[in-house]
Amino acid sequence: MLRSSLVGAAREALAVLFPVECAGCRQPNVSVCEQCAATMAGPVLRRDLDPGFPVWAGTGYSGPSRRIILALKNDQRTDTARALSLVLRTAIVAAVTEGLFGAPVDAFGPGGVVLASVPSTRAAYRRRGYRPVDVVVSRTGLKLDHPLRWNRQPLDQIGLGSSAREENLAGSLRSRSPGDERVFLLVDDVVTTGVTLREARRALVDAGGTVIGAAVIAATPRYLPPTS
Repeated sequence: MLRSSLVGAAREALAVLFPVECAGCRQPNVSVCEQCAATMAGPVLRRDLDPGFPVWAGTGYSGPSRRIILALKNDQRTDTARALSLVLRTAIVAAVTEGLFGAPVDAFGPGGVVLASVPSTRAAYRRRGYRPVDVVVSRTGLKLDHPLRWNRQPLDQIGLGSSAREENLAGSLRSRSPGDERVFLLVDDVVTTGVTLREARRALVDAGGTVIGAAVIAATPRYLPPTS
């Protein structure tokens, strides 16, 4: 976590000295321009991965939002985290408000909802030097917990279909604390097929926890098809 914070701080300091361009549209001298930020500020999207397992997404994974998230994940653009944190926070607030029947944001206090990250693989962490979700959540002002660890390192999910992803991740996660009976809200960057979130939920529930759902920055069109 310390390394993640230092990388983010260094990137943002460099952005001041050497102006960047908008990660969404390449407008100069800004990390995320007002127009691109506005495209991500739509209503929170909700779908159920399974009965009783809702996921709230701050925006759709297309256009500027997709480019901005990819810049954060692949191009060391941690300076985009502040704009993405606003999107994620709206999803988190919606999740807690709906999932706990109108509970306010202070439901994150002692004994309340625990924001639980989905861990990065070792390969992804080595490649980036930070965990994208951790960087974004740090800008929300909310506390993020890391209750999960890998039983085994899965293959890279890129290019795998839904069934292959499920087989790749099955049984790969476990709770760091067996008997952990806290109430969790999973937090991730993008939901594609939902396989990773399902595996994270399984691991926490098997350890005794309760998972009210998940909040993500964005959801792919595949996960969130057009609705009438």
